Amino acid sequence: MTPCKILLVDDEPRVTSALSKVLRGQPYEVICADSGDEALRLLDEHSIQVVVSDERMPGMSGSQLLSTVRRLHPTTIRIMLTGHANTEAAIRAINEGEVYRFFSKPCNAAELAATIRQALQQHELQVKSRELLREFRRKNSCFEEIESRHPGIAGSTTDASGAYVLNDCDISVDELLREMELEIERGRC
Repeated sequence: MTPCKILLVDDEPRVTSALSKVLRGQPYEVICADSGDEALRLLDEHSIQVVVSDERMPGMSGSQLLSTVRRLHPTTIRIMLTGHANTEAAIRAINEGEVYRFFSKPCNAAELAATIRQALQQHELQVKSRELLREFRRKNSCFEEIESRHPGIAGSTTDASGAYVLNDCDISVDELLREMELEIERGRC
């Protein structure tokens, strides 16, 4: 399994270096960028699960970067880190970048590491949720296809013994099960 990747973005290399040291030994790979443009290039080149960005950077602010990340890489969790906390920056980051968490510098290293672990868990849950939704849609589509060929199967009920009864359907349960098994073998369900 490929390790998760965290992108640290700050125009001060000593900050990303210090954060990298704090996060050393964690079960993920840390990548650093010193600008918003470099961060976007790295996001295009790597599968990155979490971005931690400073707010005040020349060229592109952290809130602009995280807003762009939200648009281009919506599954990437976004965290804001700033030494110049102000209400306007926080509101912009929350509204435009949909940040997961907002930290002020200097931040508690253990708290940042715990937040990144939580963000990775959130990312994993989102990935699993999307996979389950795709699987549901695929199976639902298959069921709708079979229902279109055999109207009435969706209206099945159970009798007193718990056996399925197909109401007003032109196919027996055994035939329906064989047809569904064929669909599964073909990879359609």
